[in-house]
Amino acid sequence: MNGGSEGLDLSSIRLIGTAVTPAVMVSACGIVATGLDNQIARMTTRMREMLREARQLPEGHSRRVLLGQEVAILDRRHAILARAIALAYTALLSFVVTSLLYLTKRQLDIPEALPVMSFSLGVLLLGAVALLALASLRLSRLAIRLEREELFGAQGPPPEA
Repeated sequence: MNGGSEGLDLSSIRLIGTAVTPAVMVSACGIVATGLDNQIARMTTRMREMLREARQLPEGHSRRVLLGQEVAILDRRHAILARAIALAYTALLSFVVTSLLYLTKRQLDIPEALPVMSFSLGVLLLGAVALLALASLRLSRLAIRLEREELFGAQGPPPEA
């Protein structure tokens, strides 16, 4: 051993590393939640703009039908992303619990499986967040297609690569 590592308990270093990994995931969850929150806020603003536009159009105007369809899509996207943000915060809590379990492992008799299960739950929840975000993107494409069809007709110009 070299002079710098004398007196170091390698199990303590491993324990710190094990406890820090979930803490990094907490930060990642916070970033994901912030991104989702920003998307939700932009959707809410866009929905209000579309509703304002629809109210100003005369009854029976074709644009009102399109705006109604897009508002319905935004409402579905909003619900999906609201679920996603709830799952992101639940994952964040799961990673916090994992860190706490590892940090108190020496003081309490905590089975090794418990923090592993807590960490795994957080990872699964983040996977669910990703799936919900993909579902939201699919709906976003649907709304864009509706706008494109209104502007250019059913065929429309081919999208640029």
